[in-house]
Amino acid sequence: MNITLWILASLLAAVFLASGSAKLLQPKAKVIETAGGWAESFSPGAIKTIGLLEVLGAVGLILPAAVDIAPDLVPVAATGLAAVMVGAAVTHGRRGETKNVAVNVVLLALAVVVAWGRFGPYAF
Repeated sequence: MNITLWILASLLAAVFLASGSAKLLQPKAKVIETAGGWAESFSPGAIKTIGLLEVLGAVGLILPAAVDIAPDLVPVAATGLAAVMVGAAVTHGRRGETKNVAVNVVLLALAVVVAWGRFGPYAF
C-alpha cells in the first residue's frame, strides 16, 4: 500500500503542479481561455492564490517525505488539496460544468486516500 500511496501522491503532485503553475504564471484572460469560464468569477489575485495553494500542495505531497524532513506534512498537504477540490467542485457545480465536477471529485477522492493512508495506517 505504501507504493500505491506514493504513486497516488506523485500523480496528484504532477496534476496540481501543472494546474497551479498555469494559474500562477498566466494572466487571467489566458486562464479563462485555457481552464474555462470559472475564472471569470474570480479576481486575478484569487486565481493566483488558488494556483499558489495548488503548487504548495503538490510540493507538500512529495518533498517532506522524500527528504525525510517533516513528513507529517504530506497528509496535511493532501487534506489541503482535498479542500481546494471541494471548493472547485462547488464552483463548477454552480456553473453547471458537470465534466469539471467529475474531475474534481476524482482528484478529491485520490487526495482523501492519500490523506487517510498517511495520517493512518501507512504514516511515515
